Amino acid sequence: MERLNSKLYMENCLIMQENEKLRKKAQLLNQENQKLLSQLKQRLTMGDQNVHNAPNSFTDLNLSTANNHASSSNRNP
Repeated sequence: MERLNSKLYMENCLIMQENEKLRKKAQLLNQENQKLLSQLKQRLTMGDQNVHNAPNSFTDLNLSTANNHASSSNRNP
């Protein structure tokens, strides 16, 4: 019985060590995720400012490709 308790104790210690490693890794990943989210928000905010301040020179790529397909289908082979 004492041998079984010792074995279970050792397994429990190993599990707790692995748990601590995983907790630290999760904490680092969470910090990295927060930094990336902050950067994304900054870029989106800057992008919104640029869109509002810039002249409307953006062309709709879907329209231009649709026009190209329509004009090419109107051509005679």
